[in-house]
Order: sequence, then C-alpha cells, then structure tokens
Amino acid sequence: MTAHDRPTPPDLPPLLDASALHALLEDPAPGARSPHLLDVRWALDGSKGHSTYLAGHLPGAVYVDLDTELAAPARPEAGRHPLPDPETFAASLRRAGVTEGSTVVAYDDGDGAQAGRLVWMLRALGHRAALLNGGLSAWDGPLETEDVLPAPGDVAARDWPVERLASADEVAAGQSLVVDARAPERYRGEVEPIDPRAGHIPGAVNLPYVGNLDAEGRFMDPVELRARFEAAGVREDRETIVYCGSGVTATHDLLALESAGFTRLRLFPGSWSQWSTDTTRPVAVGPNP
Repeated sequence: MTAHDRPTPPDLPPLLDASALHALLEDPAPGARSPHLLDVRWALDGSKGHSTYLAGHLPGAVYVDLDTELAAPARPEAGRHPLPDPETFAASLRRAGVTEGSTVVAYDDGDGAQAGRLVWMLRALGHRAALLNGGLSAWDGPLETEDVLPAPGDVAARDWPVERLASADEVAAGQSLVVDARAPERYRGEVEPIDPRAGHIPGAVNLPYVGNLDAEGRFMDPVELRARFEAAGVREDRETIVYCGSGVTATHDLLALESAGFTRLRLFPGSWSQWSTDTTRPVAVGPNP
C-alpha cells in the first residue's frame, strides 16, 4: 500500500468544529451509534491529566492518558514517546469503549496538540477519527464531572502502516522534505530544555505547529494552511516527513497538512528525542535548514 492508498475513510475530515460535532451527536448516520468522545488533556509537567478531566468534560467523554496509552515507555533508540505496540494500543481503545467501525472525536483544552496525537494514530490505522477544532473552549454545550467508565469496546489490533512512518535513516536520506514542528528557539538551538543536544536535523525547515492556528486558537481554514505549507516548500509530488520533540506535536502539523489537501505525509516517531541521543547523527543550529 502506498501513501496515496491511505486507509482513512474519506468522508470524515481530520478537523471538526463544534457545530459538526453537535450534528454527529444528535443525528448519527443510519445504523451508526453516536461517536466516541475521548478527552486527551495532558501536560509534560503533570499540570493536566485525569484530575483536569474530572473537573469538567464533554458529556460521555472518556479520559485517555497520553503517557501510558498513546506511547510506549521511553528508550534512547526510539525517543521519549514511541508509538505503543499494536495490541497495547488496541487494548487502550477497547478500555475506552471504542468499537469497530465507529467514529471517534478527540479533544483537549489547549491547541489540539495532545488530542491530535490520538487522532493521527487512529486515522493512520484506518479508523474514523477527527479532532475537535478549538478543543474544550469551542464546545458550547454542558459539561459533566463524573468518571465515565464505558462498556469495553471490540477494536482489534492493527499493525502500524510503514508508509505512514519514517525511520531516522529515511529522514537522513534527504529524499523527502523534512519539517520540524518545534518552537523556533529550539529549532535554532538557542535552548533545549529536554533533549540531549540542541539544534535541528540538517535540511529540516521549521514550521512550528502553533502557526497552524488563528487568533482564536483554532486551525486556520484549508486554503490558508495550504498557502503556509507551500511557502515552506511542501509539494504534492514530494513526500513530507514531520518531527517534533517526541512525536506528539508533529501530529498537529500532519493533521493540518491533511486538512490542506496534502497526502504524501509521514511521521518520524522518535523525532528529536531519538535523533539527538544518537551522537553519530549530525546537528544543525541557526535559523536556516
């Protein structure tokens, strides 16, 4: 299967606004159940998590923990947030009540970077999934505070598709446009608060994921997003590989790229946390690729 033959159902865009979510909840397709709502609030410093969810979440939403359910344990050769093995991820989805053939809408209470990780993972595996554009602040309905414990789902394990992922060697080969989704100061190597070395992958262009958002904190429309990416050199006839610090916020760029109509897209899951740990890999600093 090539990158053009992606399994994601074509009838569900990667981003949904609140009105579209209301429509799905109130009038699901004939024979379909209401979408599964998954809350993915998380912060690196531990300031967000299950307790934040219990303070108020979308009705019926189930909490999903990014660290333990959307990532495998950190290891140097795979980075800080490796993708979980297929059966472990499927078990997490079943725990959250997800059923085969259903629709999932995920959200967080920030810029979409955390929930975007889950949405990208699901879409990469061919599940129907979308991100609530604008997150919790875009929701204009009631909130609930109880811990939702759904009946177990029945999702089967699916292997991660190789055409959606890139290895460090494939990144280094220089055949693809490589995009760094981190903040400019980390890309330039001026600061590095987490990983072993500062800087960026040689040849990578910097497209910070926050640049996908408008003044209200929502994704820009597809035309504006496409103009942003084309200005940086993204083309449909060349593959684009995206990385960030640990493979989380890079998915924000990937969903924005998909929303803008690009299809030849891959994630470097280990991202900078893997690359910078390997001292045989070169590092570039400064504002240029």
